[in-house]
Amino acid sequence: MSKKIAIVEDEPAILANYCDLFRREGYEVTGYADRPSALRGFAESLPDLAILDIGLGEEVEGGFELCRELRSRSSTLPIIFLTARDSDWDAISGLRLGADDYLTKEISLPHLSARVAALFRRQRALEAGAQESPKVRTAGHLSIDEARFRVTWRGEPVDLTITEFWMVSALSRYPGQVKSRDQLMQEASILVDDPTITSYIRRIRRKFQQVDESFDAIQTVYGVGYRWNNG
Repeated sequence: MSKKIAIVEDEPAILANYCDLFRREGYEVTGYADRPSALRGFAESLPDLAILDIGLGEEVEGGFELCRELRSRSSTLPIIFLTARDSDWDAISGLRLGADDYLTKEISLPHLSARVAALFRRQRALEAGAQESPKVRTAGHLSIDEARFRVTWRGEPVDLTITEFWMVSALSRYPGQVKSRDQLMQEASILVDDPTITSYIRRIRRKFQQVDESFDAIQTVYGVGYRWNNG
């Protein structure tokens, strides 16, 4: 069964272009021109991937609102922002809301297609693992089940996006070992700048701190990267 992609974009020509791209790739694609129509569609069923513009008609931050609403319904639904807005603030805001990737419309169509394919590869790996027997790995107070995409800290579940999950998995696999930003990008199948990696790490820390205010297992090694400390 082909994967379902929802694209929310208020420019008709751009929406048609992206829809044509992914249909040629074999995906089932639905396009929406605004947030209300997208919400009506999502009320019937969620897609396998949502690609969102930020500005939607008169809603300057309609895509941000839509991301927030989608994330409240699913912590694992892959979400990509695809927008003309290229400021660091917008990118950080999108990632803080739980997006898995933030791309500008300057990206080439082949590169965009590759980023979507990478997200789906990670999702397939998780789905395949879910059919296997539990393989829970522990690192101090962390328990991580890579087959079932589950993370707990001190026995409490931590809701992570797909990208955040793979970053935590990469960091905790070898406690004490420093992972560079490039290595984290490779593990998470993303290509972003250093400030964006920093934003991901901050969001991950906040999610763990919601479970345990004293959480400090992710340490920054300035000028190098990050490491997981079991304490």
